[in-house]
Amino acid sequence: MRVATRLALIAIVAVFLGGTANASVSVNFVRPEAFRDPDFRSVSERNRLIAEFRTYFEKLGTRYLKKGQALQIDVLDVRLAGQYEPWRPDFDDVRILRDSTPPRFKLRYALKENGRVLAKGEESVSDLNYLWNSSARAAMERHPYEKAMLRDWFRKRFVRLQPARP
Repeated sequence: MRVATRLALIAIVAVFLGGTANASVSVNFVRPEAFRDPDFRSVSERNRLIAEFRTYFEKLGTRYLKKGQALQIDVLDVRLAGQYEPWRPDFDDVRILRDSTPPRFKLRYALKENGRVLAKGEESVSDLNYLWNSSARAAMERHPYEKAMLRDWFRKRFVRLQPARP
C-alpha cells in the first residue's frame, strides 16, 4: 500500500473512533473536612488524599467501565486502615494496623449509560479481612488496603453489576 492510502485509512479510523465517547468518572468529596479519619483534618493531607483517591477512581473507570458509561461517585466519609496510637513513644505518627481498624468508605454513586441508570445507591464499603490481602500487603504504594478494597467493590458494583446487600 502506498503511504498516502495508509494515511487516509488511518484518518478515517481516527474519525470513527473519535466519535465514540469514552467512559467517565466524576468524583466529589462531600465535606471532607468533617470526615472521621484524622488525616482529613489537615488541609494539606486532606488535599493530597482527595487527589490520590480521585485519581484512583478515575483509573478504575478507565480500566473497567465500558465506552459511553458515566459514573458519579460522592465520597461521604472515609476511615483509612489502621489507627494512630499517640501513647506509643516514637510511633505516635504511625498508623497501627489491627483487625479492629479496617478501612471504610461511605459512598453514594450512580452509573449511567446512554441516559439510563444501570446502578445507583449509597453504601459503606469496608473490608474486615483487609490484613489477609497478601497483594495489598506486598504493594509498594500508599494506601494499598484501601485501594484493593475499592477495586474489588468497583468490579462487583460496576463490572458485574452486583447489587449492594441490604
